[in-house]
Amino acid sequence: MTTEVPSRNQFSTDEQRWNALVSRDTAADGAFVYSVKTTGVYCRPVCPARLARRENIQFHATAAGAQGKGFRPCKRCRPDAASFIQHHRIAVTKACALIEDSIDAPDLSTLAASAGMSPSHLHRIFRALTGLTPKAYTVAHRSQRARRELTDSKTVTAAIFSSGFNSSARFYSNTSKVLGMTPTAFRAGGAGETLRFALGECSLGHLLVAASDVGICDISLGDDAPELLLGFQKRFPHAALVGDDKNFESTVAQVIAFVEHPAAGLNLPLAIQGTAFQQRVWKLLREIPSGHTSTYTQLAMRLGKPKSVRAVANACAANTIAIAIPCHRVIRKDGSLSGYRWGVDRKAALLARERRTK
Repeated sequence: MTTEVPSRNQFSTDEQRWNALVSRDTAADGAFVYSVKTTGVYCRPVCPARLARRENIQFHATAAGAQGKGFRPCKRCRPDAASFIQHHRIAVTKACALIEDSIDAPDLSTLAASAGMSPSHLHRIFRALTGLTPKAYTVAHRSQRARRELTDSKTVTAAIFSSGFNSSARFYSNTSKVLGMTPTAFRAGGAGETLRFALGECSLGHLLVAASDVGICDISLGDDAPELLLGFQKRFPHAALVGDDKNFESTVAQVIAFVEHPAAGLNLPLAIQGTAFQQRVWKLLREIPSGHTSTYTQLAMRLGKPKSVRAVANACAANTIAIAIPCHRVIRKDGSLSGYRWGVDRKAALLARERRTK
């Protein structure tokens, strides 16, 4: 079973379109218009006007098609203008651009003014389309900039000002959550940081689980345990790796149990390390229910960036926390499984197991 983002194909028949009118389905806005014989006007599916009788309604794929039949646009819902969804996407895109281009973080009122909306309305649609609040998106973007500056700047202090943070306290508070460690430790390749890890075995092969004080930062699957450990060491060459922690073994046991029995769920703190865009994608992945799938195209649509399919795929490929961030639940538009960081066979096995236990 596939969890789908609404598309035009869902409203391809008159019955589907009529049901969308009756339910005022907002997903139908932009997919078609309808005309009313008795009034001579055509409307959006979400028009607030009183619904006419079924026998007086005709459906049209486009506004131009309705106008070609002699109908005029409704003055209430303005079906000849951009759809509400398109309008919302444009507004959110402008807000994102303003956040990314500003040295000082713009507040919600400033973002709302740029979009021509009230703060509460922008906050609601921003979260609906991106999966993050404007504040969370700002923090994620700044942390992305901090990651880059920590790598390029000569000192952490220089990175603080280059990243646009106006205080070191705020910089450390925000970036530590995203980096999974302090900025100083990140800059030094994990120097001074203690990362607990453990290797185990499950029905999908060998498994490595690692965590900082913030939470789980790595769950990897593979055929060779030493190779898994080597890959993790390369990411943090100067960190102190602790591999004989009895308390951490219970965490590994939870992960293995989740692999074997997905219906049991997994509730562990995660130290998510990624760019603002990657975090938005990963948040959507975690919202896909076990036993369901989504496509790269559908995720791009949910982000309000329909042309970012490849970027979505790259974000899935960049995920280093297998299963907990379920990138295995994303498939191609034609239903094929495509690639998977830990092997397509494991992806197929995970999906089959989840479908059996959902």
